[in-house]
Amino acid sequence: MAYKNEIQKRAVLIGIINRLQDETKIKEYLDELSFLADTAGIAPVKRFTQSLSRPDKHTFIGKGKAEEVKQYILQNKIDVVIFDDEISPSQQKNLEIVFEKKVIDRTGLILEIFAQRAKTSYAKTQVELAQLEYLYPRLMGMWTHLERQRGGTGTRGGAGEKEIETDRRIVRKKIHVLKEKLVDIDRQMATQRRNRGEMIRVALVGYTNVGKSTLMNILAKSEVFAENKLFATLDTTVRKVVIDRVPFLLSDTVGFIRKLPHQLVESFKSTLDEVREADVLLHVVDISHPKFEDQIREVKKTLAEIGAGDKTVFTVFNKIDILRKNEAGVQRILQNEEQFLWEGDKEIPKKEITLEELKNSWIAKMFEPCVFISAHTKENAGELKQILFDQIKDLHMERYPHQLPF
Repeated sequence: MAYKNEIQKRAVLIGIINRLQDETKIKEYLDELSFLADTAGIAPVKRFTQSLSRPDKHTFIGKGKAEEVKQYILQNKIDVVIFDDEISPSQQKNLEIVFEKKVIDRTGLILEIFAQRAKTSYAKTQVELAQLEYLYPRLMGMWTHLERQRGGTGTRGGAGEKEIETDRRIVRKKIHVLKEKLVDIDRQMATQRRNRGEMIRVALVGYTNVGKSTLMNILAKSEVFAENKLFATLDTTVRKVVIDRVPFLLSDTVGFIRKLPHQLVESFKSTLDEVREADVLLHVVDISHPKFEDQIREVKKTLAEIGAGDKTVFTVFNKIDILRKNEAGVQRILQNEEQFLWEGDKEIPKKEITLEELKNSWIAKMFEPCVFISAHTKENAGELKQILFDQIKDLHMERYPHQLPF
């Protein structure tokens, strides 16, 4: 399902405007969808939006808009049509008939990225299960089937049996096998976590592409893969860290995102157990992102959904070096939240925001306790380590009151 080894494909992006997502929101969502497409190796060349009180049950966007998109596809050599919202199997089938092109939704795109990014056997198994669970209800609309995966043994087949029923049976069997495999892997992972003993555990969480892996490299002095792409990290990485004689385990986990497919949440259960079983969560936030508050809410929502909403959370505002290059972002932070009106492209007087001003800003008051850093330049990393040391030390002394002489 991955595109990365092919010539880059061209895509149009489609989003709908309704009472839950106005024009401003849909622009933000399509910006993120564009970044997802780029991460998957797809070039987004055009965006379409449609105001709808409810999606059309046949084509999601209605006949008129579908025809408009079709004409653009024909005139501009488009390969893929990507919807920001999840479309039903029947809508996908109808749209592929209309466009005569591959149609995927946000969930399908994220699954494609995960398939490209999965490197270990464990991650590949998790992603394959999620893909098959997503694929199963869509088999009826596919013009290809799974003949090459079928093999020569174990397939009941008689003359006249429908290919789609054969394919469904193949997928059901494969899903069953993968689930059993993941149960065994999850059991092994749980045993590994128990074998770590009672050492304090800290987990890095946050929206995707906020710099968790870069921060991991600073704190653990390791070389975890870090890249300015979405979902650079799929496998949980755990490192033992010692700060001033206080040891703890630090884990880097998969990034969250708006509308994270439920198939992935379920198949990545063992990975997310690292978050559920952590003593402290370091919530890493990209403060340079104009909608970082929305991302914070999305992460908190996801944490609650996976049963980690009651954890001790320390907020790490990352990328202050990038923030300083964004005049509108700086102005917003320097002003009171209630007084601020986003200025967009309007020219704002240049102002170099200092670390002290960040510490005294409304953000620091609203998200206390927190720290402001640049993982890329390592600015203020020392304060983060000191704060983390203080928190871990207290927890460590509760668990091992006679072990360390402080």
